[in-house]
Amino acid sequence: MKHREPVSNIMTRTVFTVNLNDDLHQVIDLINHHKIRHVPVIDANEIVGMISKTDVNRLTFSSLFEGQEDADEAVLQILTIDQVMTHKPRTIPVGMTIREVAEVFAEEEFHALPVVDDENKLVGIVTTTDLIQYLLDQY
Repeated sequence: MKHREPVSNIMTRTVFTVNLNDDLHQVIDLINHHKIRHVPVIDANEIVGMISKTDVNRLTFSSLFEGQEDADEAVLQILTIDQVMTHKPRTIPVGMTIREVAEVFAEEEFHALPVVDDENKLVGIVTTTDLIQYLLDQY
């Protein structure tokens, strides 16, 4: 197994984001269209939150009960991204090693972490799936 590899070797570089003032429909469209589970929330070029597929699923009823699409729509119209997202997400530097990222995932129970450069600009995202795929490639 390779040692001291930076997270940049396994992160996803094309990150789909939403703005804080977007609506929840845009989050759902991104998640469904691109088959992703985590979306960073940006405000004035700064990462201010993360919203996940799980966060959105907690808001909807149609997957549990038939005929609840109107209730889902009402919930999506009432709530904002700011009310649903995780605020002040943990970010990691692009130079962090894969091992260090694995330790963060294990200790802090995150499933995705935004990766930032020295100027705190979003340059990628790393998920537990990325880490597992890396480990599988080692064997």
